[in-house]
Amino acid sequence: MSALRRKLGDEYQVVSTSASGGGLPPPRSASRGKRQRFVDKNGRCNVQHGNLGGETSRYLSDLFTTLVDLKWRWNLFIFILTYTVAWLFMASMWWVIAYMRGDLNKAHDDSYTPCVANVYNFPSAFLFFIETEATIGYGYRYITDKCPEGIILFLFQSILGSIVDAFLIGCMFIKMSQPKKRAETLMFSEHAAISMRDGKLTLMFRVGNLRNSHMVSAQIRCKLLKSRQTPEGEFLPLDQLELDVGFSTGADQLFLVSPLTICHVIDSKSPFYDLSQRSMHTEQFEIVVILEGIVETTGMTCQARTSYTEDEVLWGHRFFPVISLEEGFFKVDYSQFHATFEVPTPPYSVKEQEEMLLMSSPLIPPAVSNSKERNSSVECLDGLDEVGTKLPSKLQKITGRDDFPKKLLRMSSTTSEKAYSMGDLPMKLQRISSVPGNSEEKLGSKTTKMMSDPMSQSVAELPPKLQKLSGGGGRMEGNLPPKLRKMNSDRFT
Repeated sequence: MSALRRKLGDEYQVVSTSASGGGLPPPRSASRGKRQRFVDKNGRCNVQHGNLGGETSRYLSDLFTTLVDLKWRWNLFIFILTYTVAWLFMASMWWVIAYMRGDLNKAHDDSYTPCVANVYNFPSAFLFFIETEATIGYGYRYITDKCPEGIILFLFQSILGSIVDAFLIGCMFIKMSQPKKRAETLMFSEHAAISMRDGKLTLMFRVGNLRNSHMVSAQIRCKLLKSRQTPEGEFLPLDQLELDVGFSTGADQLFLVSPLTICHVIDSKSPFYDLSQRSMHTEQFEIVVILEGIVETTGMTCQARTSYTEDEVLWGHRFFPVISLEEGFFKVDYSQFHATFEVPTPPYSVKEQEEMLLMSSPLIPPAVSNSKERNSSVECLDGLDEVGTKLPSKLQKITGRDDFPKKLLRMSSTTSEKAYSMGDLPMKLQRISSVPGNSEEKLGSKTTKMMSDPMSQSVAELPPKLQKLSGGGGRMEGNLPPKLRKMNSDRFT
């Protein structure tokens, strides 16, 4: 037990195992009574067709398949009965020919040539038929050339015997080589389990192959059988829903060499979206598992089936590992094939978990959105900066500054940054605020005035030559505070 806890972790609890190695808790169906299944654990479907009326003639139209589908005792009975009737009928035909020709009364006359030599009663006629049919040929009884009707009956016997042999022996051979027998060596776990895997609630069950021969192109499918009522009021007693076991990702194509755990992720598209540990005690459903593949030795398609009812689905369990690495090979321990152990699993459905997650998640604060807007604006400015570098060389020389477009756009965007702190203001406004003698009220009025006219501020930062080209530069500069105008003149001269 200590080694097991070191391997699986202290938070896991192993279910008590029995002598058979099942390791399963007692089934909950014992308190409910026997559960009527649609598909048995061995794959047999509990469906009986009744009130066929005149449709029973369809079975005779496909007599070969009908005989193959019969049980073995009925096949053996039909096999023996068919040969017995055929033998008695043909032996009677040979006896009738001998009786009509009078061969029975002249059997010991050496001067008389009968139709069949040494046939003088029914047992001798029966022995002649068996010798002819089985090609034994003892040489004591034979057909003579004085009996044309015997020759015709001999040809009819040969043809009829070949047809009966081909039909019955072929039927028995097909029945013995049916792929249903190959399905007996394909195992399914006795229980299914629901637990967390990769952060998602997952329904799991296990499949295994007992033979060394592989199943070529093995594919697995799952159907959920559950009664429901449509919005129109129609009741569907056995509605079939598809359970995705990896069809979109290709996980349903199996390489069935060692036991595999088949997973169905429970999400918003799953029929188990509303299933929780509490609701499993009131739900009634059946999961039908269908495994198909081609038998490697015969090339015939094989199908194995099983089913899991709601009492056979264990919530909060996981399958025990069965593969271990030995010296030069991997060993599969089938004694732990059905064993499970408990793992921490939330008892809520996926729908309830999503609702609780939405209720617990806080709303996005406005500051975060403002920061996102500012980051996006800075990114736009950086993109426009690249455009500014592509200006003609004369215009770049006139501006005298390579970062003119970026500076201009950043200053023009100051109107959207009114509510930010002094750290978010342009560098020039921060310098003005640091000059002694300017009160906060005066600085705020000047800042508001500058932000209300960003174009004048941007033009004021232009070199004198570009201010003359723009026209009205002196008028724009006159609107600036004296200190800021003096700083600009000192910077560009």
